Amino acid sequence: MTTADNTAYRYRTAVPEDAEAIGALDGSFTTGTVFQVTVADDGFALREIAVDPPLTKVFPEDEHDGGDADSLTFVAHAAASDLAGFVAVSYSGWNRRLTVEDIEIAPEHRGRGVGRALMGLAVEFARERGAGHLWLEVTNINAPAIHAYRRMGLAFCGLDTTLYDGTPSEGEQALYMSMTCP
Repeated sequence: MTTADNTAYRYRTAVPEDAEAIGALDGSFTTGTVFQVTVADDGFALREIAVDPPLTKVFPEDEHDGGDADSLTFVAHAAASDLAGFVAVSYSGWNRRLTVEDIEIAPEHRGRGVGRALMGLAVEFARERGAGHLWLEVTNINAPAIHAYRRMGLAFCGLDTTLYDGTPSEGEQALYMSMTCP
């Protein structure tokens, strides 16, 4: 158990009884900045720009089953037993990559170290599996998450300008970030 701002958090592997709370978690965010992507023949550039009014993003519901030994979901619960957040990960042996499939922190628990602790569990799982690196995808408009991932040691490693075409996120770009597993 760890504490942040006088709130105690318990971290553990998710169980089937967590599915409803995970599905109900509010993963939306509001931001006053986004990362503008400029693509050229020889690469791409990112520039953080202000948006006014602030942008709010609500993600569609997603399934988190963690149904095999190389996929896990870790959860964080506050002292009152409410779900503070979760991270769903999967390991791919052929390229020794641990992919963060999803990470969501309830708005009232953000900025308290819950995401960092959950990512720590993901890194521990990566080490157990022999992963060489941890990898994730994030939309260019999720500046709060991008800043948090960078503070955790992840760096930009790729871009997909078409991943969200034909989805409610059309017009956004997928940024890929990774870090070496120590």
